[in-house]
Amino acid sequence: MGKHDAGVSKSGMAIAGLILGIIALITSWMPFLNNMSFFIALVGVVLAIVGVVSTVKGTHSGKALAIVAIVINIVAMAAVLAAQSATETALNKAINGPSVSDVSESTTTDDSGSTSDASTAADSDQQAATTDLAVGTSVSLDNGLSVSVDSVNKSLTNYDGSTVVGVQVTYTNNGSDSASYNLYDWKGEDSNGAQEDSVYYSNSTSSNEDALQSGSLAVGGSKSGMLYFKDGTVKVLYFGTIVSNDAAASWDIA
Repeated sequence: MGKHDAGVSKSGMAIAGLILGIIALITSWMPFLNNMSFFIALVGVVLAIVGVVSTVKGTHSGKALAIVAIVINIVAMAAVLAAQSATETALNKAINGPSVSDVSESTTTDDSGSTSDASTAADSDQQAATTDLAVGTSVSLDNGLSVSVDSVNKSLTNYDGSTVVGVQVTYTNNGSDSASYNLYDWKGEDSNGAQEDSVYYSNSTSSNEDALQSGSLAVGGSKSGMLYFKDGTVKVLYFGTIVSNDAAASWDIA
């Protein structure tokens, strides 16, 4: 038996399958490139199976090598799928930003000086729970950052005589890492559903120094600032990032 095995060559298919499996496994973690890694591993599995068949028929040796090749290629395919899932999650996080984890209740004051309780009932539908919030309500994000619309002034006169809506917002960083704040995280929406960025505001009696700018917020820090929108704005929307298409939360300021 030993002489017979010594005279039979190793399965080239098994060797090729093993090489492809190793290549696929090494490259399985590389975003985008691992699309090719999956197909390399798929080809490697096929070659390794052919190698097993040839060893069973006795035309070649190396059955253990072929089996190892099959295992490595299957592991590589699983690693590719796991890496792609992680990449997709990271990309969605980068584009859409953190999601809302909690909505708090608070007492609000509008530009008329009246106060009201801004409360939100528990709702299993997160989208409904973060839409059309009352002024004064804050939302907590899953990265520890909380944002709120604190007050609204609908009777500001801009330098060109137009009326603008002033909205004070606040960021509070309760997370474990620094967080960013940006005036382009916010948009105003009119009654027709048109969403637009804030506008520049200044007049002879007040400056634009209190306007929200862009920067970073240390752990435990807080930042308040004013946003100004066109007259007719009925909602204020917060987006997790400036490239996000969907608002994380909205406040009704009509």
